[in-house]
Amino acid sequence: MPRTALCTALALALAAAFPALAADAPEAARRLAQEAVIVDTHIDAPGLLESAWTDLGEAAPDREFDYPRAREGGLDVAFMSIYTSARRDEDGSARQSAHAQIDSVEALAARHPDRFALLTSPGDVERLREGGRVLLALGMENGAPIGDDLGQLQRFHDRGVRYITLAHSANNRIADSSYTQEKRWNGLSPFGREVIAEMNRLGIMVDVSHISDAATEQAVAASRVPVIASHSALRHFTPGFERNLSDALARAIAERGGVIQIPFGNAFVNPQAAADTQAYFRAIDAFDRRNAERAAAGRPTEDRAAFVERWEREHPSPATAIDAVLDQIDHAVALVGIDHVGIGSDFDGVDGNLPEGLRSVADYPNLIAGLQARGYAEADIRKLLGGNLLRVWAEVEAGAAR
Repeated sequence: MPRTALCTALALALAAAFPALAADAPEAARRLAQEAVIVDTHIDAPGLLESAWTDLGEAAPDREFDYPRAREGGLDVAFMSIYTSARRDEDGSARQSAHAQIDSVEALAARHPDRFALLTSPGDVERLREGGRVLLALGMENGAPIGDDLGQLQRFHDRGVRYITLAHSANNRIADSSYTQEKRWNGLSPFGREVIAEMNRLGIMVDVSHISDAATEQAVAASRVPVIASHSALRHFTPGFERNLSDALARAIAERGGVIQIPFGNAFVNPQAAADTQAYFRAIDAFDRRNAERAAAGRPTEDRAAFVERWEREHPSPATAIDAVLDQIDHAVALVGIDHVGIGSDFDGVDGNLPEGLRSVADYPNLIAGLQARGYAEADIRKLLGGNLLRVWAEVEAGAAR
């Protein structure tokens, strides 16, 4: 579904309808949440900060990420998603938006140096998280801010970006999107292959979430270091939903040493929500084409915002249990092994459409309790919570030095 900032009233209503369960999680789960290193590779706070600043160092009930709840849930490393839409790519504002979002993350850390620290290397995690800091790493969702200038990769690396999702909801200069019906490149563009080579050189992780099957396969083959899927579930549960990974692609990522970070959003883990999401992108694509034809013919265009509002009203997100996320993890582990699975929630990025018990960063203990109930050993849970992602990040960083 399209990204819109959650209003306070909606957030509070959802919280009342689905109360957080973390306080009820077993003591063993709450203890492990505080002791383990939890790395969440996809939290969409920066886009909301750009549109409406909120001091996330304090309680922010209309958001899903803030410092008090992050510490309650045991979160250590939060990858802040620097998201730019396909429309920003089209109108040329993607680069400006990306820098503004990075500015907002830096401002948050500067305002609360006792609560947040910027993280640019996995080797700094233990040192910087001392004192209960939440570490803010940067991932760029959509390569649009690069434009057609490879030199921008160095610029964004200098500003702290440590993974880049090659494309988002539309084909771009780098790769085809999973959401588009008509592919532009049949995978990666020639420029996209240059982008991957430069990302490898700099030590920026290649993220294959959102891109097409062909682009994912080609990116895994083109990268000389492991790639990640920062927030991708498995298509096994959502047939026909290209946004999620097929079993074959998941195996390919793991065989090259990469990691698949399972998201929490209903659209990824609930089959009906996934089908509605795929249908939305088909519908909005057709709507945009109709409007383009109207404009070319000199006729009035239709109201896009009204179309989106009507679609959301007619396709409410279905209630989803936490078991849907646990089932995804079970399948991924059985498919590719315990060393190649992690978590990338998509908090603040799915308009509050999240499973019961995983509604904010306070709720990681509920996920841990679910894993414990399914028989996962503590050492394996630590891998899933962050150990696997930190290993891959370190490999990509080391690869840059070669």
